[in-house]
Amino acid sequence: MESLPVEVVGNILSRLGAARDVVIASATCRKWQNAWRNHLHTLTFNSNDWPLYHEFSTSRLEILITETIFQTKGLQCLSIIMDDVDEFSAAPVIAWLMYTRETLRQLHYNVRTTPNINMLEKCGRQKLEVLALSHNTVTGVEPCYQKFPRLRSLSLSYVSISALDLSLLLTACPKIETLNLVSLDIVMSDPQAMMDLSSNSLKDIYVEAISLDKFILEADSLEKLHLKDCTLEVFELVGKGMLRFLKIDDVSVIHLDIGESAENLEIVDVSNFTIMWAKFHHMISRSSKLKKLRLWGVVFDDEDEFVYIETIASCFPLLSHLSLSYDLREAALQYGLQGSFVLENVIVLELGWTVISDLFSMWVSGILERCPRLRKLVIHGVVSETKTHEECQTLANFTSSIVRLMRKYLHVEVQFEYE
Repeated sequence: MESLPVEVVGNILSRLGAARDVVIASATCRKWQNAWRNHLHTLTFNSNDWPLYHEFSTSRLEILITETIFQTKGLQCLSIIMDDVDEFSAAPVIAWLMYTRETLRQLHYNVRTTPNINMLEKCGRQKLEVLALSHNTVTGVEPCYQKFPRLRSLSLSYVSISALDLSLLLTACPKIETLNLVSLDIVMSDPQAMMDLSSNSLKDIYVEAISLDKFILEADSLEKLHLKDCTLEVFELVGKGMLRFLKIDDVSVIHLDIGESAENLEIVDVSNFTIMWAKFHHMISRSSKLKKLRLWGVVFDDEDEFVYIETIASCFPLLSHLSLSYDLREAALQYGLQGSFVLENVIVLELGWTVISDLFSMWVSGILERCPRLRKLVIHGVVSETKTHEECQTLANFTSSIVRLMRKYLHVEVQFEYE
């Protein structure tokens, strides 16, 4: 260890991350103390890393963090995640940010400050590449002054911000690629809750637990879109066909439009979502490169609607992973499996039920016949704690039918997942 350059020791300490571990390790010898003070680039204060953090008073934590940070030089990554702390005083937080602003590249911070401070103003904007803020208020964004020329990733969770300030903040980040928005308190100046975001560089956006009347996203380079637990009347994506990943999970939306962005889709994952199949299929029908399609727990807007498997086979010739779970009706068997189509490239098939019935066995059999290259079949089911004799008999009959069916497909791996 004596032969290790002090810079390498600094890298070792930085990989430890947790502040307490770094301080203890730095006490090994003078070289390690030197590395800790002059070559440490990553420091993390996380309430989950050390039980005693939970016992310290807020003022004691502020002193501890201040003393630790001020013994370092050249910090590039600072993370302060204190879930049990309601708020820090503004003065020490400003001191931490001002002390590290010339070198800091990543900042993760999740504690309120009293009084509120402008985190965008205090952190070093010139070199910052990753910014993750939680439980803070962002106001008065001025893109002409508050520019983040190197910021690649922005995450805002439980942050209060106006729709205009969020739009301006995105404008101030010309190289942003990843944007995470979780449970934002969006301040509106207009009676209609509308948000319009635009970025030429954005590639990945995750939006969770946000309610809006209208959400318009203009992102020519967007490759990944994930909406979760959102309530939206209108969502529109304006792009140039770069989208490859679309995930919609437990979202309520009246009008969903991804425009010309569907042509290069490779993964579509929709769950706990009410859809109009004809309209939804039309939206993604040009995705000839689609490799994975998941429609899980979807509810059809019209009771007479169902998924036409033949249209899936014809529109998505490269499809290799298909997952389907929805309320089965006789029409889904009678019409949904019509035609002589073949799912030529599907090698993984996942099928699920919420209410077991004899129709499910017939449905599984019908789809299996059309997957000549299938290698793996996964059956998902919901099994209630209390079952009537009739329900038990139905489950037994289903098990027997699957055993008989799979004798014809000995090359297929079968897996059951019940909850």
